[in-house]
Amino acid sequence: MPEAATLPSNRDEAWRYADIGALARLGAGALDEWKDIALAPGETRCHAMVVGSDGPELHRVRLTLGEGARAEMFAVIAGSDYCRVEVEARLARGAHFEFGGVTIGGGTAVREFVTRTLHAEPEATSNQTVRSVHWGQGTGNFLGNIDVARDAQKTDAAQDFKGLLLEKGASANAVPQLEIFADDVKCAHGATVGQLDETARFYMAARGLPPEAAKRLLVRAFIGGALVALEDEGEQERLLEAALDALGDAV
Repeated sequence: MPEAATLPSNRDEAWRYADIGALARLGAGALDEWKDIALAPGETRCHAMVVGSDGPELHRVRLTLGEGARAEMFAVIAGSDYCRVEVEARLARGAHFEFGGVTIGGGTAVREFVTRTLHAEPEATSNQTVRSVHWGQGTGNFLGNIDVARDAQKTDAAQDFKGLLLEKGASANAVPQLEIFADDVKCAHGATVGQLDETARFYMAARGLPPEAAKRLLVRAFIGGALVALEDEGEQERLLEAALDALGDAV
């Protein structure tokens, strides 16, 4: 019989910033609950979701992409308790993986995306864009692994993380990890964390826009970068509004 899952600790690299206490409330059994999705060669599939609630959540997805397949996944984490979305993707020749994620919220909750992308065969591409907006003592994390196999020449992989902190006690963490065995590849990662553009807020206020409306517009533009690749305008608007609803009366 397989061994029962045990809870990780913050000493484990993939769980460095996780809320282990909240994970314990879910129980170790939650670690065994993976959703496995396989895309046939040439198949395209897109999924958009809003997760997070007033209780801890753990969502784990394994994607296997056939030759020339395309998987797109977009997620907003907007709950008031710990929430982790974990995605593992294996790419065959010429496949593409697109990921866009937003974590947003205050309180003391940790909200995080953890991805592991395996470029197993040549000419596959992947792009991951994550935006985090937090206040209070909220935390937004993005841990992204890109693994490029020895035979996966012509790989093109990118990750982009930006964090926006609306108050001093909030935090954002980005941990890129690259393991590359091929020599003809293009892999890039960018990560920045900052505060709201006060010059833009002043500019809007000078033209009569109320402070709350200005803040909402600036946050909307900021998180929109994570969802720009979502071609379904209705789904894009749904995710944007879910994120902005979480903004509420944040400073």
